[in-house]
Amino acid sequence: MLFPRRALPLLLLAVLLGALPACGGEGRAVPEVGHAAPGYAAVSLTGDSVSLAGLRGRVVLLNVWATWCGPCREEIPALQKLYQAHASLGLELVGVSVDAKTDAGAVRDFVREYGMTYPVWLDPEERVTNTFRTVGVPSTFLIGRDGKILWKHVGPVRLDDPELVHVLGMALHVPAPKGDARV
Repeated sequence: MLFPRRALPLLLLAVLLGALPACGGEGRAVPEVGHAAPGYAAVSLTGDSVSLAGLRGRVVLLNVWATWCGPCREEIPALQKLYQAHASLGLELVGVSVDAKTDAGAVRDFVREYGMTYPVWLDPEERVTNTFRTVGVPSTFLIGRDGKILWKHVGPVRLDDPELVHVLGMALHVPAPKGDARV
């Protein structure tokens, strides 16, 4: 089928626009399972400069959250249990708060109130959102020792998520649980 000459620019525009979501709309690839996690740095709750590069060689569960997010509040106890159960096996759990800069005190209070013992990074500029192309909070990424994304999830993390249990066990070299799928 031949297209009229004036339809060709519209066709090209449609093809280009169709390709944009795969690149996150800004020419950068959307981080996908099996590909390297993008470089990312922030400031810890204690004021130290921190980065994913500094955690290379470890299994990292990167959780993007905010104090105002209801589903984030619901998942915190599960994340804390996950951290307590697997930290000795090499799991690094990092909670990245995207709360506004003026809310750093609220983040500290939240961490205390919810008994979070894993590291919390502050990202009031939401660079993590742009870097990992997240579409909301909570969003979670499991990154292997080699820096590749092994699992990603939008929404609250559940301890009984069979895919998470399997991938986390493989990453940490933990035998699969018998009968009970809980992490």
